Amino acid sequence: MQTLETSLLKEQVHQLAEEAFQRKLISGYGDGEYRGGYQIVLDGKPRHFSLSYAYEFLRKLMVSYQ
Repeated sequence: MQTLETSLLKEQVHQLAEEAFQRKLISGYGDGEYRGGYQIVLDGKPRHFSLSYAYEFLRKLMVSYQ
């Protein structure tokens, strides 16, 4: 069962990933293979990250391309 904190983090990661995808900074995203993970596709290669790492990665990516 997911905690409320994990659910909120997952929603934030999803929103950042959607925005990064729309801005063509990433080529795909979605739930990871394992619980608590997230998949981000960069240059056609899927990368699997923890939710907390995916959040920081996407946040920094968005800031660097503003």
